[in-house]
Amino acid sequence: MNKPRLIIDTDPGHDDAIALILAHHFADVKGITTVAGNTSVENGTRNAIRICDLFGIDTPVHRGSSSPIASEASFASEVHGVDGLGGIELPEPSRSETSDLASEFLLDEVEPDVWVVAIGPLTNIAEVLKRDKNWFDRIAGLSVMGGGAHGGNVTAAAEFNIHFDPEAADIVFSAGGNTLMSGINLTHQVQVSEADLTAVYRASPESPRTQFIDQNFVQIIESLRNLTGTSEVAMHDPCAVLSVTHPDLFEFVPRQVAVELHGTHTRGMTVVDERFRVSRDGPMIDVGYQVKANIVKDLILEVLYRDTGGS
Repeated sequence: MNKPRLIIDTDPGHDDAIALILAHHFADVKGITTVAGNTSVENGTRNAIRICDLFGIDTPVHRGSSSPIASEASFASEVHGVDGLGGIELPEPSRSETSDLASEFLLDEVEPDVWVVAIGPLTNIAEVLKRDKNWFDRIAGLSVMGGGAHGGNVTAAAEFNIHFDPEAADIVFSAGGNTLMSGINLTHQVQVSEADLTAVYRASPESPRTQFIDQNFVQIIESLRNLTGTSEVAMHDPCAVLSVTHPDLFEFVPRQVAVELHGTHTRGMTVVDERFRVSRDGPMIDVGYQVKANIVKDLILEVLYRDTGGS
């Protein structure tokens, strides 16, 4: 069976790093585009290349948007550190970015069997749609990590990726394309705990790769413990990858989704219409509701700790 073909749009980012590893294991990754979000686009691009280096991956990396469409950037330093990876030491990148033309890559290199997996803010994708309103007709689909059906994480109402650039999300969700939304109501079902990590790390062969993965988890769990009091980490971005590579493990339901742009307390909220209606007069996207969480968690840990040889 052929592997799915993907382009990953990302802002690495602790869980972005995990998603990149999983994507290269389970799919044929055509390219990586970077965007500002968890950290600056410069840091994120550097991180993407260093992660590729560590795992022996030569996927081209194209730098993209450095700021939201209509607001100032507000990075997630309290979770991901200033550099996006919590200061984890990795060798300097072995290469430069392939280009600083992420939008052009997304416009020119997509094909009908390619999924674009957007695990950062949707600024790059919105830029593409502003330039080609028929872009969705040229791809297999878009898998988004962002939003949520019932509440947020960066605010009470809004999830981080959508809150970072609500105007971009509004453009994307209004476009009417084949879109999967893995929001936090879905991704919070897949939690990795310190106990999970201790058990699997002890049973895994030690290598620079497994050391990086372990440090990556340690850093984000420590940040979340200080921020939320929990010692578990949700597998947000990996869900957006696995919903394409392992669709049988997820349940999505077509919904209308609006993005709130103006509310004092609700800017960046994804308003998911769950009312029963015979027909709808606007575009629908597929909103994730259920995941076979234990299977997905075991799958992630198996790849990360016991089979880290890349694709």
